[in-house]
Amino acid sequence: MSRKSLGIHLMNRLSYPQKFTLIGFLFAIPLTLVMYLLISEINSRVDFAQKEIYGNEYLRPLRQLRQYIPKLQLLNYQPLNTNLSAQEDTIADLEAKIDANFQSLVYTDRQLGKELVSSDYFNKIYHTWQKFKLRRSQWSRETYDFVCQNLTDNINRLSAHVGDISNLILDPDLDTYYLMDATLLKIPEMQKILSEIRLISQKNSLVSYVKPEKRAKLITLAGKLRELNQDLAINMEVGFSNNRHGNLRSKLSDKLTKFNSVVELLTAQLDKLINPTAVVEYYAYLDGSERVLDSSFELWDETSNELDFLLHKRIESFIRKKVFISFLVLISLLIVIYLFVAFYRSVMQTVFVLDEASKKMASGNVDHKIILDNRDELGQVVAAFNKIADALVAANQEITVLNDRLKADNLRMSAELDVTRKIQQMLLPKDRELKEVMGLDIAGFMEAADEVGGDYYDVLQHKGRVKIGIGDVTGHGLESGVVMIMVQTAVRTLLAYNESDPVKFFSAINSVIYDNIQRMKCDRNASLALLDYQQGMLKLSGQHEEMIVVRSNGCVERFDTIDLGFPIGLDADIAEFVAETIVQLYSGDVVVLYTDGITEAKNMDKLLYGLERLIKVIEINSQRSAAEIRQAVINDVRSHIGEQKVFDDITLLVLKQK
Repeated sequence: MSRKSLGIHLMNRLSYPQKFTLIGFLFAIPLTLVMYLLISEINSRVDFAQKEIYGNEYLRPLRQLRQYIPKLQLLNYQPLNTNLSAQEDTIADLEAKIDANFQSLVYTDRQLGKELVSSDYFNKIYHTWQKFKLRRSQWSRETYDFVCQNLTDNINRLSAHVGDISNLILDPDLDTYYLMDATLLKIPEMQKILSEIRLISQKNSLVSYVKPEKRAKLITLAGKLRELNQDLAINMEVGFSNNRHGNLRSKLSDKLTKFNSVVELLTAQLDKLINPTAVVEYYAYLDGSERVLDSSFELWDETSNELDFLLHKRIESFIRKKVFISFLVLISLLIVIYLFVAFYRSVMQTVFVLDEASKKMASGNVDHKIILDNRDELGQVVAAFNKIADALVAANQEITVLNDRLKADNLRMSAELDVTRKIQQMLLPKDRELKEVMGLDIAGFMEAADEVGGDYYDVLQHKGRVKIGIGDVTGHGLESGVVMIMVQTAVRTLLAYNESDPVKFFSAINSVIYDNIQRMKCDRNASLALLDYQQGMLKLSGQHEEMIVVRSNGCVERFDTIDLGFPIGLDADIAEFVAETIVQLYSGDVVVLYTDGITEAKNMDKLLYGLERLIKVIEINSQRSAAEIRQAVINDVRSHIGEQKVFDDITLLVLKQK
């Protein structure tokens, strides 16, 4: 079954409520799936942006640590003539600020550490800081410097880790992407370089002679700083140009310009280091790098704030979009449901009206018409129904006349069939005739499938000769019954004229039947087998079903008649097909003739009765009388058929040699 026919087959077996329920369900599945996927996608983007906000929030206290810890490291290289008390006050002040930032970071890590997987990194940094506070006074300048640098490096690693985990490094929009690039990569990298320049300048200012490699280091750092400064300016301009909210240029442009300018000024001063004979004031680099660092932190703070603003705006946009889509889908769904229900009610109303009208029409009220304001295909159905009603009104009188005529014809036909059936029954051999046959115990049975059957059997005696015949006319009804009567009449006539030659006998019967069938213009023919019996000798000729012989000793013999004749009435001349076979009977031998109405009888499971079962019943009852054998067979056939309708005539003839 094709897909198209399968769908039609399914729809044809569902009621309209079931059809609408099925269609509605199939409509709801993809709609629900699309809505789920769409809302899930929006929620995913909201979660993505929210995680970026968490990362930006976590970076703020880290930014303070990146500012204060390098300053603390710088104090380790104050000139020897510096007031120690003032230096300790400065260190204490910085440590207090760092502690405050760590406390802020402790709170932040508690809130976001699980989300950002940052607790292990933070705890390592925090423990290092606690150790620093306890032991810094005991450490040498090198150890002090190493621990400060280690703290700074670990803070930078934590910052990079937070950027990776919180999606900051993967932001999809150009404006926020370059803000994150600035806060996460460019500005921190420049601050690292500036802190290194400041520290080298501080160290160089304490000695009278600066090694060339130190000057080279500053020149290298200046080159990196200049390159990063240019990249930052270009990237931020791209971010400004792609900022649909229009907040970046007005908020960040001045601070960015200021920062770029002080960086350019510092790198120009550092360019003097290229000339080995130039007089270098390292305090100038120290002050210059300090100013640039301060400017960088101002730019970082403002950039971070604007990034936070854009991320919140993005989330608000996603939420508005989700609300709008949900509202739009809900409105669309309500409209669809409304139209769906209206369509369902319209269809059911039309179906109901058609059903009521058809019931009235079935009860005889053919004048009933349907009035519906439908212009769709159902309206066409209603219009067609009304046309049928109009046609039925016109045809009702003709039907009534034809019905009366049909009743008369049926009465006439019934009378004709009744007459034919009575004639047929009258022509069957009577029990008295069968008992008069010398040497044979004979029992016959015939039951028509319809009022008049096409089966035939006969037992005739004439001047000491016994003629036994059995036949089956194709079809049922009046024509078959008439052909059967003609066959019986022809057999009697030929027997009366003492015709004994089987070829002439069958040729004469066939000629009469063939001519009459042509005159009747009907499509009928008959299988016919004739037996001549005399003193235990059987001569069998003609084509019919097999003849079954069960010997007194139980041996079964089957005689096929396919080569002994040809169907009667099918061809004008059958002489060349007629042949004869001789069977000798002994006392107790049983001969059974039958029509295919027995062997082809079907039960409720369409299973045929079959020749083997017939032979088995005859074998079992072969020692009984012919009448008892006949009754045993008929009872077994009826048991096989059960409640099934009888489709063919049933005829049986049992002969038993005395």
